[in-house]
Amino acid sequence: QVQLVESGGGLVQAGGSLRLSCAASGRIVSMRKMGWYRQAPGTQRELVASITSGGRTDYADSVKGRFTISRDNAKNTVYLQMNSLKPEDTGEYYCTTYYSDFSVQPQYWGQGTQVTVSS
Repeated sequence: QVQLVESGGGLVQAGGSLRLSCAASGRIVSMRKMGWYRQAPGTQRELVASITSGGRTDYADSVKGRFTISRDNAKNTVYLQMNSLKPEDTGEYYCTTYYSDFSVQPQYWGQGTQVTVSS
């Protein structure tokens, strides 16, 4: 079992920045891919970014060049640095971990942290 706890969400003006953190506990996640999803009201959850155990990253087209995902395996923590935020980035952000680097669907989810970007 893996527990994921997100933090760092909040209200920010367009053009501002936020850094989300996700602390993992339970089974070791250093060998697992981790990621961030988001969900806006009335929409499906979408993958924002992912990072493999080796540090390979992948981003949704809508956030490329603005968001950066990183991880600290010693701390079992993954981060999402969000710059140049836009109102359309508003949503609930969820931390996820996968069974392995090759998994497509997340295995565990956090409870989410709200990000609101005002125009």
